[in-house]
Order: sequence, then structure tokens, then C-alpha cells
Amino acid sequence: MEILVFQQQGSGEQKIEGVQQHGSPIRITEIVSIDDVLPDFIDDPEEFIDDDFTADLVLNYLKHPDLSHYLITICEQKGIPVVSPGKKGGGFTPFTCCGLGKSDKLGIYGEKFGLPEYKVTLERNRILDISVVRGAPCGATQDALQEYIGCEVEDVLTRLPRQVQYFCSADPSGFDPVSGKSPVHFAGYVHIAALKKAIEEAREESI
Repeated sequence: MEILVFQQQGSGEQKIEGVQQHGSPIRITEIVSIDDVLPDFIDDPEEFIDDDFTADLVLNYLKHPDLSHYLITICEQKGIPVVSPGKKGGGFTPFTCCGLGKSDKLGIYGEKFGLPEYKVTLERNRILDISVVRGAPCGATQDALQEYIGCEVEDVLTRLPRQVQYFCSADPSGFDPVSGKSPVHFAGYVHIAALKKAIEEAREESI
């Protein structure tokens, strides 16, 4: 799977690194970085984004709304799925990268990245092993698992959300007016929900 990334002033660097580290056989074939100082309104976004591109999937980490909207429009015209975390408009627009649901249109990327999924092995109330089935492209899902092997379940359930929020690359100031939660809080919530589900499944398998 070939992925094209658009970022602005390094906005996608941590996610790019995470996809390259945890996304094999996915390939990021091109990274388009826009580092100019931009005006509040861009009347001619085509001056910054060349529409002559192809890809199996586009990841949109552009911060300027005019550029982001233009990119999404181009992708829709080309029939290329585009993931735009925290944005509005067409394509896939999860609140955070780790809020992305599954879709056949997302191919291998959608299997490996999005709403987190864990696989847990228990011995009584201790975690013998924990692995990531699906996680955040920024790598927070994997990074937050350090030092948890051998720990009591309740201890891990308490510590995991804080660990995820520490590693999360989302902007903590981007509060959702409906839920009142920031992307960082949301990331902690979806990860703890995923871990609880994996623990329940492990307990059911041991019965």
C-alpha cells in the first residue's frame, strides 16, 4: 500500500515515524511538507498543492483550513481515500488518529491503525503479555505499554490513560464543544476502553 502524506511545519512527523515503524508492509512513498508562513485566507491553494499525484491513501495533516479543504476536494475528485484527523469535510475525519474506525477503503492502513485493539494474556490477575493488534499511527499505543508485563490488571488500568496522554501527539487545546474533551483526553479514553475489552476477552478464554 502506497501512502502520500501532506503536512505543515512538521505536523505529521511523529505519525509518519509511527507508520514507518509499525505499519509494514505499508510504504509512505512521498511526504509533501508546506513550511511557508501562510496568510489567514488562501484564495489560490493550488499555488501550494500540486494536484498531479496518485496514491492508495492520503494522510492529511495540514493545519490551514483552506489547504486542507482543497486537498480533500482533490482526493474526492481522484477517488483517493483521505484521512484528515480533527478536520471537517469529506473523506475520513476522526476526532483523533486513534479514533479512526475500520473501512475496506482504508486497506492495510485501516487494519493496522485507528481505534486501538489489544491482545492480552493473563495469569490470575497479572498481565503476562500484551500486544497491539491495532493502534495510533503516532506510536502512543505501543509506547504506553512499557513496563506493564507482570503488573496487576488494576494497576495497568490506572496507569495506561496517563501514559497514552503523555505520548499522544494530538493538540491538547483542541477541545470538542460537544463532549468538552480534548483529543488527548479522547485518546486516553479509547485506549483504556480497548484494554478493558482485551482483559475481558482474556478472562473469558481462560474459563
